[in-house]
Amino acid sequence: MRRFLLSKIIPVFLLFSIFSATAQKRQMEYLNRGTIAINQGGGKVYLGWRMLGTDPEGISFNIYRSTGIGKAVKLNASPVTTSTNYIDEGVDSTKSNTYFVKVVSKGKEIETAETFVLPPNSPVRQYLSIPLKNLPGYTPNDVSVGDLDGDGQYEIILHQTARGIDTPSPGISGIPVFQAYKLDGTLLWQISLGRNIREGAHYTQFIVIDMDGDGISEFACKTADGTIDGKGKVIGDSTKDWRNLRVQPRNTLYGKILDGPEYFTVFSGKTGEALATTNYIPNRYPLNGWNGHGGNGGGDSTGNRVDRFVAGVAYLDGKLPSVLMCRGYYGRTVIAAWDYRNGKLSSRWIFDSKDGENPYSGQGNHGLSIADVDNDGKDEIIYGSMVVDDNGKGLFTTGLRHGDALHVSDFDLTRPGLEVFGVHEIEEGTKGAGAALYDAKTGEILWSGHDDEDVGRGVAANIDPENPGAEMWFSGSNGLLNLKGEVIGPQPSSVNFLAWWDADLTRELLNGNSIDKYKVGRIFTATGCSSNNGTKSTPALSADILGDWREEVIFRTTDNKELRIFSTTIPTTHKMPTLMHDPQYRMAVAWQNVAYNQPPHPSFYLGDDMKKLPRPNIEVKKAKEISSNK
Repeated sequence: MRRFLLSKIIPVFLLFSIFSATAQKRQMEYLNRGTIAINQGGGKVYLGWRMLGTDPEGISFNIYRSTGIGKAVKLNASPVTTSTNYIDEGVDSTKSNTYFVKVVSKGKEIETAETFVLPPNSPVRQYLSIPLKNLPGYTPNDVSVGDLDGDGQYEIILHQTARGIDTPSPGISGIPVFQAYKLDGTLLWQISLGRNIREGAHYTQFIVIDMDGDGISEFACKTADGTIDGKGKVIGDSTKDWRNLRVQPRNTLYGKILDGPEYFTVFSGKTGEALATTNYIPNRYPLNGWNGHGGNGGGDSTGNRVDRFVAGVAYLDGKLPSVLMCRGYYGRTVIAAWDYRNGKLSSRWIFDSKDGENPYSGQGNHGLSIADVDNDGKDEIIYGSMVVDDNGKGLFTTGLRHGDALHVSDFDLTRPGLEVFGVHEIEEGTKGAGAALYDAKTGEILWSGHDDEDVGRGVAANIDPENPGAEMWFSGSNGLLNLKGEVIGPQPSSVNFLAWWDADLTRELLNGNSIDKYKVGRIFTATGCSSNNGTKSTPALSADILGDWREEVIFRTTDNKELRIFSTTIPTTHKMPTLMHDPQYRMAVAWQNVAYNQPPHPSFYLGDDMKKLPRPNIEVKKAKEISSNK
């Protein structure tokens, strides 16, 4: 693919190139325009809508508003060509106001998008509210999104958590519960995983994606005896209780689930009904067979190393997504790829490092990333410090060992392809890099530093427009680093999540319930809201799910009664397709909930110094079109 360095003054909406022209098109979600209207007060309303990955480059839009029972009036004098947002002024907010956009191509209006209604006297607030059906003793936690009914609008899938327990610790956990909501707060279904699935960050991983290409997302996760689906049907034997209650509460084994069947289930996104259930791969045995070599690779028979799970989803055939259910990362590592096609669940392949001495053992993180590292149109699995090819074979291992944070994107503009940045646990006398950057295709170490240090947090992203390409920073980095490891600025205010929020192309720092801009300071606070996962201070979700290409952030309220979807109201002149039509970014949103949540990254670089923005090689089909063709 040819790439060209472009002047800062060239608008982003011109910067497109063809990506993987010879590869087959990936089928992705049909999305509507995601129109959103936010009352800013004083007669001003912010409007945002989507440009799609399948839209032609020269697409433009007309914006319409109807007030009360009046006719719709076009607001713009000429089609909007340079952005997908608009500020409407002089609005009578005491009346209902209905907004919609029309797509303009070659001077003609060819498509009318869905409407967004601001009711009379709408409050001045920067979020959509989703009231929740509260469960006594539960706290709203991680969120994923998917189109559960085929209408082109995302629904919310919420993990409700009671008492969570870390894998080394004894105790009786709460029962994991999942709920699906429409954006208006309508509860679609509820799934209880039952007492034989332990609650905790390392246990309860879930994936929401359209696995079979029917235009409607499925929900997939590990299940067990006593799981109750969205129709009230029990999976397995509801009478079984596999929790270890035979020992004293202070015993290391108390409350752990180290016996009994383990299942993998795909549920209907529309109803929550279990569509297919099979045995989970791999099983847990032997319990002491998940250790590694040195440092944190020590093994046990008490359910610590064996019950370390992560999950993901990838286009392994280049056409439809496959779900990845993974077990182990300190030592033995197993990745099981699953296809759900035509109502049947089947194993695509199994990657198994088998023992702690294998060079692919002990390289995993509390999470993973998915990307097409070799540009063949099929995804690879970046499993911490090693990469598994789309066929389930090991592509390479760097030997950098286990770590807690992982970021994959086109960070370095001087090199072709993608890079991987991560931090690593170097402990108990082991030697190695505390932080490193490597080539995602070859595993070549491009930079490493803080040798023999245990680095717990790290981020790579473009947050400083004065430096070419992305930057790196991490716990103990003592400043912002360029990709050569040189300090180029002060330490950012947080080492956590990211969000594209303001008008420019650099990314902002998301931590807790607030957003900071590097060298500027606080630019947004979600008042009345709380972050999740204790000191990790992560949002329920951060993703581009509404409006233009910039990201929304979802938080729970401090009283746990609602979710709030916050969206920027800052106008921007940068125009590009929704990030959710970039396959790498979409896969990242699907795995964002897994273990130690990480922010999503697209397959391309965004910045004033950016190269040509690739057009996604995708196709979309509406659910009705798919069903009519069967």
